[in-house]
Amino acid sequence: MWSWFADLVLLLHLAVVVFVVGGLAAILWGSRRGWRWVDRPGPRLLHLAAIAVVVLQSWLGQDCPLTVLESWLRVRGGGSGYDRGFIEQWVHAVLFFDAPAWVFTLAYTLFGLAVLWAWWRHPPSRRGDPSIWR
Repeated sequence: MWSWFADLVLLLHLAVVVFVVGGLAAILWGSRRGWRWVDRPGPRLLHLAAIAVVVLQSWLGQDCPLTVLESWLRVRGGGSGYDRGFIEQWVHAVLFFDAPAWVFTLAYTLFGLAVLWAWWRHPPSRRGDPSIWR
């Protein structure tokens, strides 16, 4: 059961990565194509906050809480680093690379700056709708 929960955390982690990376692509592409939904302030704030947390954790040398939770669940379930299920094996291959920590800090920082640039270049809509999500 613990391994199953670990796989769920890993899938959540992948979803966050897709949201952050895909979100920037959607903002840049959608703004040029006139997609109004990419300019909604609520999702844009959530996107900005997500990459800000990643950059801050990287600069502080902290592990991602999702990584820590997944690791704890795997150990709790009696798993080892080499005993992976199908989902774990492939999602890990997408998410994790062997490189010095400074490489990730630099990559996260540059990506965070790209998100800030997109915020400036394609700002969220301030149309008359008071809802932040519309």
